[in-house]
Amino acid sequence: MVTTAKRIATTEMQVTSIRLETDLKERLKKLAGNQGYQSLIREVLWDYVEREERGLSNHLSLADVRSTMPATAHQTECCAITGAEIKPNAPMLLGLTLSGQFVPLSPASVPSPKAT
Repeated sequence: MVTTAKRIATTEMQVTSIRLETDLKERLKKLAGNQGYQSLIREVLWDYVEREERGLSNHLSLADVRSTMPATAHQTECCAITGAEIKPNAPMLLGLTLSGQFVPLSPASVPSPKAT
């Protein structure tokens, strides 16, 4: 999560009502632990806003990738880290993200493994 969010007293915040599904609220509570789910929601929203403002809404960082495997593009793809175009039939990588999704990566976006 982004830690650059403005930390102000809750008395200085505006009250906003939002409707959440019961299951979502319970899952947020579990994820938040002692932090509190409202604080977690604020952090998620700050992260989203800051990523959008920096133009990174659709891009991951290398830290978001658990592992990679070689692949070949069968259609035009967009690297999830750099946004670079990957042309059909070009070598690429499939990156497994922390959330369990596979994303296209250009080989140049990932450091080469070091020889052992």
